[in-house]
Amino acid sequence: MYTNRIPRKGELPLEHYFTNNLNLKSEIREIPYTINDTEFKFLSDNGVFAKNKIDYASSFLTTLFLENNPKLDSFKVLDVGCGYGFIGIVISKITHAEVDLIDVNKRALHLCERNIKINKVKGNAYLSNCYESVKNKYDYIITNPPIRAGKKIVNDILLGAKNHLTNNGELWFIIHKDQGAKSTKKTLEECYNVEIVGKSKGFYCFKAKIC
Repeated sequence: MYTNRIPRKGELPLEHYFTNNLNLKSEIREIPYTINDTEFKFLSDNGVFAKNKIDYASSFLTTLFLENNPKLDSFKVLDVGCGYGFIGIVISKITHAEVDLIDVNKRALHLCERNIKINKVKGNAYLSNCYESVKNKYDYIITNPPIRAGKKIVNDILLGAKNHLTNNGELWFIIHKDQGAKSTKKTLEECYNVEIVGKSKGFYCFKAKIC
């Protein structure tokens, strides 16, 4: 799960959330979350995005996804940039869909593996830089992309999704209006049919299907 905001004074630089700092002190903390009367518990730590609370954009994206896809069950979902696993774990718990979760941050992935067990969901977390380690195809790919990592990485994630979607698969993602939501939509329309699913606090939630 990557950040879509500028760090406040005293915070670590943004690239910190998508690199591996082996010297960073660990301070595990627990974050509760409830949706659809279902309770979750997430372990977080220094060096991962949204370490103290669930990120608003990720929560909004997940909520809209669930509202529009209430009964996935046997479908396969890929959470790209999963962080400690919020999006993928919530989707798996609510819908019973099979979810894979990938990230480049090893500490985040370790937390994700623990959170999968704690929340008792069907999830598989593994290390992957974009889609380098991804072998399967998915009915849904969902991501809160790392805007501050640069346009190339964001485009690799969003445009590269088409190579890992089933024929009728969908890419779901969220971007703030001040961080290129409209220009990203225009870029993706070269190979996807792109629809704005919802807006909140400047964030645009998109659904994209291969043309």
